[in-house]
Amino acid sequence: QFCCHFILYSLFVLDAEHKWTGPFFFIQAADPQLGLMKAWRDGDCDGGGEEWAEEVELTKQAVEAINQLRPRPRFMVLCGDLVHAMPGTPFREGQEKDLKAALKGTDPSIPLVFVSGNHDLGNTPTPSTVEQYCREWGDDYFSFWVGGVLCLVLNSQLFFDASACPELREAQEAWLEAQLSREPKPKHILIFQHIPLYLKSPDEEDDYFNLQRTVRQKLLDRFKKAGVKAVFSGHYHRNAGGCHGGLDMVVSSAIGCQLGEDTHGVRVVVVTADNVIHRYYSLEQLRARGLDEDLKKLLQA
Repeated sequence: QFCCHFILYSLFVLDAEHKWTGPFFFIQAADPQLGLMKAWRDGDCDGGGEEWAEEVELTKQAVEAINQLRPRPRFMVLCGDLVHAMPGTPFREGQEKDLKAALKGTDPSIPLVFVSGNHDLGNTPTPSTVEQYCREWGDDYFSFWVGGVLCLVLNSQLFFDASACPELREAQEAWLEAQLSREPKPKHILIFQHIPLYLKSPDEEDDYFNLQRTVRQKLLDRFKKAGVKAVFSGHYHRNAGGCHGGLDMVVSSAIGCQLGEDTHGVRVVVVTADNVIHRYYSLEQLRARGLDEDLKKLLQA
């Protein structure tokens, strides 16, 4: 299991982290997806991906920009599709090895949180592909606390298609219900998953880039009832999302391949006592100017 400064289990399970101690911020990133950029240009996203130097360099740029931030982010979460090569296909091992090497430059004070995506597990995951992912990157779903905020990392492929591993979906469902029923209630609950619930509207049609409407609505109802503040995701390789019924659906573009008009970047998320404020930065913007002054003021409140 990759442990690049992965001190969540030693830091964020401490009782002290269950208590609100004031505003903080973290970095949400998604889809470094080593190998996709050339595969996309070649029009061979199923069989391509033999080159990934571009994504390695972009990941290193993200690490460099995040390392120089002051104050430090409490953690950085990567919301899935860590690499492009599907389980059991050529280039998988090399892509994972090179991504780990690029991420090892992250300052040791910034824990890394990994979220599984469809390319990490396969579009239809199996017990074997989930086990392989967990061996390389850690659990596919888990919780941690940061400054009074409960963070839930989910395996969204089990929502999308668990036909080859129904028992794994049932296990996550039971675990999730227990997490959402915690008492006393945390200051906020935040969720991290790869596939968005929706891209623009909760009632939009089913799409490759969102969860099916029947699944989506059940999750929305559960999350709202539990008081979830925001759901963060990737997968779309563009910025999108919306806020409905007090629940923010945040869809962040990629460190790696862009499929729209956005630039390679990451999202800064500031957590205050009452709100969760987020802003997408290009890698160049974040490196050149750091956090905007209005976000810094929120951290000083």
